[in-house]
Formats: sequence, C-alpha cells, structure tokens
Amino acid sequence: MGKGPGLYSDIGKRARDLLYKDYQSDHKFTVTTYTSTGVAITSSGSKKGELFLADIATQLKNKNLTTDIKVDTNSNLCTTITIDEPAPGLKTIFSFIVPDQRSGKVELQYLHDYAGISTSIGLTATPIVNFSGVAGNNVVSIGTDISFDTATGNLTKYNAGLNFSKSDLIASLILNDKGDTLTASYYHTVSPLTNTVVGAELTHSFSSNDNTLTIGTQHALDPLTTVKARVNNYGKASALIQHEWRPKSLFTISGEVETRAIEKSAKIGLALALKP
Repeated sequence: MGKGPGLYSDIGKRARDLLYKDYQSDHKFTVTTYTSTGVAITSSGSKKGELFLADIATQLKNKNLTTDIKVDTNSNLCTTITIDEPAPGLKTIFSFIVPDQRSGKVELQYLHDYAGISTSIGLTATPIVNFSGVAGNNVVSIGTDISFDTATGNLTKYNAGLNFSKSDLIASLILNDKGDTLTASYYHTVSPLTNTVVGAELTHSFSSNDNTLTIGTQHALDPLTTVKARVNNYGKASALIQHEWRPKSLFTISGEVETRAIEKSAKIGLALALKP
C-alpha cells in the first residue's frame, strides 16, 4: 500500500479493475512505437459490430511536462498537458478538444499523507465546477465527489465513499447517483505468489429496488499468463485469458455467455497491444 488515501477515484478501484477491466466483446488492437527523440506514437483501432473506430495519439515528455495529442475518426483533436509536481504533491492538467469550444478544462490534483484533493473547472463563461476530496490514511479514508453547474446553480453530482484497506484486502462503500445507488465492493488477495485474487460488488438501486451482484476472480497460470472470470446474479458469465508474449505486449481473448439463455451465441472479444 502507498502512503496517503489517494484520490476519490481510487475508492473501490481495485475491485472494479478485477471485475471489469480487460473484458470486452469487440476486436481491438493497439500499436505503440517510439521515435529517436523519445516521442511515443500509438495507433489504435476497434471493431464494434459493423463499426470500425480508430485513433492515433502521440505523447511527448520533457522533464515534468507531458503533452498528449490524439486524433480520432470523427476528426476530434484531443490535447492534454500535464505538469507533474510544480510544487510537492501537486499535479496540474489542462485539456481541450477541437472543435468543441466548451471542452476546455483545468484540473488540479493534490496528494498528501492524509488527504487527496482533485478539483476542475471548465474554461467557459458558465463552467461546471468539480470537486472531490478524500481524508484519512492508507488504512481508512472517507471522501466526497461533487459537481456544480454555475449556469443553473444546481448540484449535478454528489457522491460519497468510504474505503478500508489492509495488506491483503480492500473493502469500500460508495453512494452514487445523488444518493440513489449504493455500491459495496470487496477485494481480497488470496496468494501474492500466484496473483490469486477474489472480489465481489453488490449494487442496490433505491428507486427501482434492483440489486446487482457480481463475483470475480483472477489467477496467474505463470508469470506471463493471467486468467480471470466473473459471474453476476443475472446469469452473465465471462472469462478471459491474457498473455504477455513479449515485454509490455499483451494478447487478450475474452468471452461472455448468458447462462439463462444458453442458446444465444457467446460474445467473443480479442485485444492485441504491441509495444517495443
């Protein structure tokens, strides 16, 4: 565990990554190359049904300044400039999308041994202001996430979270959707040697009285190959296998079936990420 409680987005993140990260039903490839000057160029493409989406991104690092530029198939130019630690514990992020004139945003992040704060404001005449803060330490922390629309004077988002961490387990409780959704998650490391992990997430909606329970696990077959599986109370079962066939280059195949409608075709996803 690291020092400090981290940011609000870190609450419940390990369980979410276990249960949802790398699962997909699309076909995706990513290729990254580096120029002689150290500029990283990443080309990505994904096939979703009959739709093919692609983008190309470049990343340039100079001391504590990182510039990311991405162009997608919709002719959107996304630029993010990150200044890491202009002061101890502080990070500044400036981002905008061309041609969206209302997309400009400035974000400040601050990490301390007993607090983590992230605040952002849109670069418009009537911006949306976001604030999230966490207080505590690397064992117990509590936080909130709020968005305020200056145009209407309304709170568009207010969430709260509680996190408890030990060396082998993480438990969290998050209240989302303006208090309408309560999510409890659990992440437990069974064996660090084989990277064997189990986790669960239970979400309850107060407005619809619906419950969703997802249980998942992960295990390393060898240092380069990992398998994951999950199932929820609606009968959706998924599994994936990911292999690092060369350093930083990953091949992932995943599948999902409806156990309550086994006659339906299984969804198969493939992902290939190549790095030099």
